[in-house]
Amino acid sequence: MKGIVFTEFLEMVEDAFGYEMVDRIIAESDLANDGAYTAVGTYNHAELVDMIASLHQHSDIPVPELIRLFGNYFFNHLHSNYRGFFDSAPTLFDFLDSIHGHIHVEVRKLYSDAELPSFETKDLTPSAMELIYSSERKLSDFALGLIEKAAEQYGESVQIQKELLEKDGSKVTFRIEKL
Repeated sequence: MKGIVFTEFLEMVEDAFGYEMVDRIIAESDLANDGAYTAVGTYNHAELVDMIASLHQHSDIPVPELIRLFGNYFFNHLHSNYRGFFDSAPTLFDFLDSIHGHIHVEVRKLYSDAELPSFETKDLTPSAMELIYSSERKLSDFALGLIEKAAEQYGESVQIQKELLEKDGSKVTFRIEKL
């Protein structure tokens, strides 16, 4: 997993809970590098999961909710730093359609070792779409947070339903309906 995910997570924790919490979750987690991440480095995603579990223990916020909130937070980084991806898509559905075939292609050009989830989209009606998320890292709640913030950015009210296609969470369907 790219280091930018780790650095943004630690920044979110500091913003929401303070620097002491960052120190605490780093100290309590099994991290190969003691929490020293660079944005362009590549790290084991299990380290992020360990820090999220530690944060859960101290905040009493459920792990899926923490992951979703991190997706919300991370969206702000993406929107600020990769505005062109959003400007080229006039609607939320256009943006979601562009993730796998355009955005992830560009990410792989920059980071050939990036391990990205797979996204497939299917238009159901003009106001409803299905997005299928697949990843061995099982972070669909992160994707949910990103989708929520993308809808907000596009000024579109949506209802999102999540359904597990694999019990372990490695494959999930999001049904997104414009309200």
